[in-house]
Amino acid sequence: MNRKEFLRLSGILGVGLPLQATLSSCTEERLLLMQGEKVLIIGAGAAGLTAAYQLMQKGVDFEVLEGSSTYGGRMKTTQTLADFPIPLGAEWLHVEKDVLAEIVNDSAIQIDVPTVSYDQEADFGMLDGRQLTPSQIGFTIDQKFVQSSWFNFFDQYIVPSIKDKITFNETVKIIDYSGDKVLVESNSGVFSADRLIITVAVKLLQNGAITFRPELPARKANAIEAVTVWDGFKAFIEFSEKFYNTFTPFDTRPSSAGQKLYYDAAYGQNSSSKHIMGLFTVGTEAQNYISMSETERIEFMLEELDALYEGKASKSYVKHIFQNWNDEAFANGAYIYDNERSGRIRKLGESVENKLYFAGDAYTTGADWGSVHAAARSAIRAVTELTTG
Repeated sequence: MNRKEFLRLSGILGVGLPLQATLSSCTEERLLLMQGEKVLIIGAGAAGLTAAYQLMQKGVDFEVLEGSSTYGGRMKTTQTLADFPIPLGAEWLHVEKDVLAEIVNDSAIQIDVPTVSYDQEADFGMLDGRQLTPSQIGFTIDQKFVQSSWFNFFDQYIVPSIKDKITFNETVKIIDYSGDKVLVESNSGVFSADRLIITVAVKLLQNGAITFRPELPARKANAIEAVTVWDGFKAFIEFSEKFYNTFTPFDTRPSSAGQKLYYDAAYGQNSSSKHIMGLFTVGTEAQNYISMSETERIEFMLEELDALYEGKASKSYVKHIFQNWNDEAFANGAYIYDNERSGRIRKLGESVENKLYFAGDAYTTGADWGSVHAAARSAIRAVTELTTG
């Protein structure tokens, strides 16, 4: 069973993935022992922010080192194209909405994040002349954020209580865990901690962006080397009229090669004047767009849409924006492909010598990966392991 099949079955059966273990007396004792210790977190994306927030709730001292000048990672958004946030990276909520409360982990906080589900009867897509429902395309319990995004959720509920603990523009180069302390060398100097939570994109580790001393255990190093990370490209085009279906899927063969989907990016938004079509593409499909110049891309896309929608795309084109995730310095790609072996994913998520803990959309238990909720859950798992010894 691959990741998409697992999510679909979870939605049908109502299967949840519990995030938070009950705080036991053993955990309380462990937290007392950790007083005076410090945890470093590398990366301020979904996993890094969640880990920091969880440690803050538990009263554990921490600091976040972020390579870029802002937080959010692949939850990056823009508001330059429309009167609602455009998610240049993570866009959909792929599981039940109560995952938001699980991340916030505080029943006293009222979460007000509107979302909208797809209508399985009315919101159709077309493929080779066949009308498909959202579930046939792969969208079952999936929801769109309304006038919001994953980034906005974290920005509102998670970041305010931990922002002053994030140090920006810190590019980590060396992690030395050979001694009693973990030493992290960045472009500005050396940081010391008792434990480390690593949330950097797995593609960076594949590319050797960080040197480990000693080297990571063979089991983990081999898994890092072996997993396939899809290339990633997104585009958003504004049109003067809405001429397109909710979804315009493409049949990529084999399915492991990637995915390609045009879709109504303004779906459910409180905007009557903006008609925004999105393009989500990963794998070999993404490579086709990445290899083109910007002019070639938009011309190709308009021609492609004209062929599907009787020339209406070119006639109503207004403007566009592109997001090439391969070019992002702290991503180098999209996410691990859906058909990866779950055993390899599980190895990625394993800790090393009770010093190095891994969290992120790639570092999970192997049941689910490649999404924001998976990244958040892996962070909670890592913090739970770290604080229970």
